[in-house]
Amino acid sequence: MNKKDKSEEINEMIPEEQEIQDEQDLVSDPNKHPEEIKSIEEQLQEDLNKEKDKFLRLFAEFENYKKRTTKERMDLFKTAGQEVIVALLPIMDDFDRALKEISKSTDKESFKGVDLISNKFKETLKSKGLKEIITKEGDAFDAEVHDAITQIPAPHKKLKGKIIDVVEKGFKLGDKIIRHPKVVVGN
Repeated sequence: MNKKDKSEEINEMIPEEQEIQDEQDLVSDPNKHPEEIKSIEEQLQEDLNKEKDKFLRLFAEFENYKKRTTKERMDLFKTAGQEVIVALLPIMDDFDRALKEISKSTDKESFKGVDLISNKFKETLKSKGLKEIITKEGDAFDAEVHDAITQIPAPHKKLKGKIIDVVEKGFKLGDKIIRHPKVVVGN
């Protein structure tokens, strides 16, 4: 081989060595082809963002569930005895009627006994959250609170559209009306 042949052979080898060197540079130096690496980073960032979003939504959904169940539980505790208390309201009405009739008699000891039992009964129901809706003659009629059982001509002009008589007391359990007061309204 002569010198010329050797130099040609060396020149032919250089391009092959250059390709190998380029591949090695790509592996060792990631900045050689930033568009490929950038797309991988972008893909990973998108995946991470999707997972974060999924986690946040799941967490928010769980928090809403906790709030909803806590509220439902509190409402249940507030009105747990509602059916029993509603069933006892006619007994309270009977006590009031009995006290009214016994007060007319001369036997004051019977009146005191029934009055004590009535007060104890009312206080027990009060401790369970029962409140009387205070309604008296001359109050303005409110259809959301009162239950008008009849209308009669008003004895005075001032009583038109107002309550003339309370037939049955109304009660609340917590903030919920469990029995509307039954009233007579003047027209």
